[in-house]
Amino acid sequence: MMFGDIQPVTLSVRAIEEIKKIMRTKNIPEDYGLRVGVKGGGCGASLIIGFDKQRSGDHTYQINEISVHVDKKHTMYLIGKEVDFYEGENGRGFVFIDPKANAS
Repeated sequence: MMFGDIQPVTLSVRAIEEIKKIMRTKNIPEDYGLRVGVKGGGCGASLIIGFDKQRSGDHTYQINEISVHVDKKHTMYLIGKEVDFYEGENGRGFVFIDPKANAS
C-alpha cells in the first residue's frame, strides 16, 4: 500500500518548536525522528509520541525538517490528528487534538 504524500498526523508550530528544542537539548541522534503511534486497542487505545529510528513497516514523512514515523498499521487511527504542545498553569506537554471534532 502506497501512502504518497499523505501525512496522517500534523504538527502545530508550538509542537515543532518544542520537538526541535528537545532533539537539540537531549542530544537525540540525528538518525532518529518523531514516532507517533497507538498503544493498546479498542476503547482503551491511547496515542503515543516519542523519538525512534525508522522501522520496517513505517510510513515516514517530513514536517519542517522533522522526520515523522508512523507504523502503517496505526495510520487509520491517526489520520486528521494534530500534535500540539500545551503549556499552562496545570503543566506542560504534548497533546493530540482532532481539529475536525472541534469544528462541530
